Amino acid sequence: MQLSKLLQSLDRSIPSKEVEYLSRDIFDETSKLIKEFKLTSPPWFHNILVNVGVRDQGLCYHWSDSLYVHLLEKKYPHFDFHLVGANIGEYLFEHNVLVVTAKGSGVLNGVLIDPWRDSGELYFSRVFEDKKYTWKHRIDRCLCQNGK
Repeated sequence: MQLSKLLQSLDRSIPSKEVEYLSRDIFDETSKLIKEFKLTSPPWFHNILVNVGVRDQGLCYHWSDSLYVHLLEKKYPHFDFHLVGANIGEYLFEHNVLVVTAKGSGVLNGVLIDPWRDSGELYFSRVFEDKKYTWKHRIDRCLCQNGK
């Protein structure tokens, strides 16, 4: 699985079983959220449904926050989880995602997890490789284990 390989590349000393479990957990939780959010495609249309009250959840920050809380509860010993955003404060253009890092590593070295971008099809990449957005750590919004 490509996500497992990307997560393993964060730190080769992380046990492969933990990497595989985390990767599966991210995909499983995304599938659960697709049903919970009653996902409609494309993402901008789903946002309209949320904003007019037809859907309760499914904005980008609902995805990132839900994954963040879920993964924190699992207590993965070799990973940290962070919330990051782009275009913060710009109503139509703000975007929020989850970033997974090796324990103690900086956010920009992490793996970006974005189930919103492609309507529930999980997008992931190294943060620095995602040229669509310029990401900033949302320390103010998370219970990050460290401030990196």
